[in-house]
Amino acid sequence: MRVYQCEDSLEGIFTAIYNAYEDKSSRQDTMISLTEELYLFGEYVPVTVDVTKAVKVMNTLHRRFGEEDYMKVCLALASRDEQKAQAIYQTVALGLASCCGKGHLLDNLADDYVNKVFFLSRAANNELCHLRGFIRFSELENGILYSSIGPKNNILTFLMPHFADRMPRENFMIYDEGRDLFGVHPAGKEWYLLQDEEIRLRPETFRYSEEEMQYRELFRHFCHKIAIKERKNLELQRNLLPLRFREYMIEFR
Repeated sequence: MRVYQCEDSLEGIFTAIYNAYEDKSSRQDTMISLTEELYLFGEYVPVTVDVTKAVKVMNTLHRRFGEEDYMKVCLALASRDEQKAQAIYQTVALGLASCCGKGHLLDNLADDYVNKVFFLSRAANNELCHLRGFIRFSELENGILYSSIGPKNNILTFLMPHFADRMPRENFMIYDEGRDLFGVHPAGKEWYLLQDEEIRLRPETFRYSEEEMQYRELFRHFCHKIAIKERKNLELQRNLLPLRFREYMIEFR
């Protein structure tokens, strides 16, 4: 068994997939691992991120399987599951070997690896769809719109284009608390990711404006007033709005 050990990132996993093909490793005897777990009789190959190799894999996935399947693979990569790298490698290898057409990479759900990629992708996409609707922005003293989130999956990269497209003239930030990761969008410019713990530790950076605090109270009051007591259905509410999102929503604070 040849074990390619790489970092938990799109670039790292795609580099490992490229190296496995470059080494002409057998699909049945190849594993891509994100951990340092030891396997009996394993041959360990450390993988250093190579953006050029990762881009080549990205282009191949686009060309062979189409944009839709490529995005599904990327969403699966956003999962926290430690077995995702192996599942994606085996799924891609199977798709290339069987010459499946565009949009059909995840058709063979009877295969355990394909099945896993499908469900990881769907879980990440469901969370992404939730956050597109549940995110609440607040105005800071410096005029920047700020929001914090705590997603299970690493989906900030997929979330930023959605709001950049709808608020192109706004300065805004989205902060992923679990990963200390900021999505930053300067008004009229391209958005980017920033990982800087020092920013989070400076409380003066995240002081809300007085007008923001007034509107928060008005919004909370509005949400409570429009509620119809006789039609309250907490079970249905939990199904439509999971509890874990509420701590980041103004109307539930």
